Amino acid sequence: MKLSAIKALLPTLDQLTFVVEGGEEVPAHFHVTEVGQIQRDFIDCGGVVRHEKFVNFQLWFANDTDHRLEPGKLSKIITLSEEQLGLQDAEVEVEYQGATIGRFDLEFDATKSLFVLRNKQTACLAEDACGIPAEKIKKPLSSLNVISCAPGSGCC
Repeated sequence: MKLSAIKALLPTLDQLTFVVEGGEEVPAHFHVTEVGQIQRDFIDCGGVVRHEKFVNFQLWFANDTDHRLEPGKLSKIITLSEEQLGLQDAEVEVEYQGATIGRFDLEFDATKSLFVLRNKQTACLAEDACGIPAEKIKKPLSSLNVISCAPGSGCC
């Protein structure tokens, strides 16, 4: 989800609700402790130099259970971040503390009016260059032309 989509949604919401994919709800008293722009420059396993830029939100909560971040306040935080950091309209990634700090993609579920933290997946970006064999076709052993191998014959 791009930053512009979040900005367009915020004025339509009465409250901010975030849920981790699978159902765990982020406590309602969360804070957005950071809004930033992150640029990654890297080389994939095929030797291709790659660049990616995304906007980062960090969600955090403490014992302040009376605190609620309102949509208008988040909108102001985003505006200030755009002015001070020159944020671009990029995909938003969310950091959230589970057993470790998790990084999530962000989607909006319009039927429930909530944001969903989607699990990120790793992938090889250069499958054709790094030597990963194509997935093998699975066949039943009965369909293969196999020579029988008797115990003690030395073939096994």
